[in-house]
Amino acid sequence: MGLGGCIILIGAGAIPAFATDWKMDTVDVDLVGWIMMIVGIIGVFVHASIARRRRTVVPPSTTVVSEDERRHP
Repeated sequence: MGLGGCIILIGAGAIPAFATDWKMDTVDVDLVGWIMMIVGIIGVFVHASIARRRRTVVPPSTTVVSEDERRHP
């Protein structure tokens, strides 16, 4: 799941958790919303940690060029 999916999951979980008054006998709608938000937040942290690992800094190459090679390429 990408970062956008995680953010959508957080927003979709906030709607039943905070913006509705629905009551069902078999399902706690508030709990389902909270679970969706928690899963979305965990997804954001996992995505951030994976993206941080991918961004490795590659040091510049240190090649030595002699004066003759600079004059005659």
